[in-house]
Amino acid sequence: MAADELSVVTRTTDDGVVLIRVRGSLDAWSGCSELADALADAAGRSTGRTVVDLSGVEFADSAGLHALLSGRQRHEETGGRLVLAGPLGVSVRRLFEVTGTLGAFRFADHVDTAFG
Repeated sequence: MAADELSVVTRTTDDGVVLIRVRGSLDAWSGCSELADALADAAGRSTGRTVVDLSGVEFADSAGLHALLSGRQRHEETGGRLVLAGPLGVSVRRLFEVTGTLGAFRFADHVDTAFG
């Protein structure tokens, strides 16, 4: 996978949590629709919690943020919970800080702590 390619892998854990692992660049050129589709599908399930592992995201822009915000809204509408897990790269954390959206999401320092 080239550094700018997006990889989205979804699986459901034994306890019913949907885990979405994102790797590469989460931007307009990488096709954020794959993440948006995975988040919409997860929100439609009755598991209640979705964890998005962003630790492998090297870069994210407003298109990636839009996909995450839409996913958060869908989860709220269905009574689910969306948790973003890191550790976040500097540029990804900066995107949340600059846009004032840090408070819009639940964050976990690591995927393992997002399940608790």
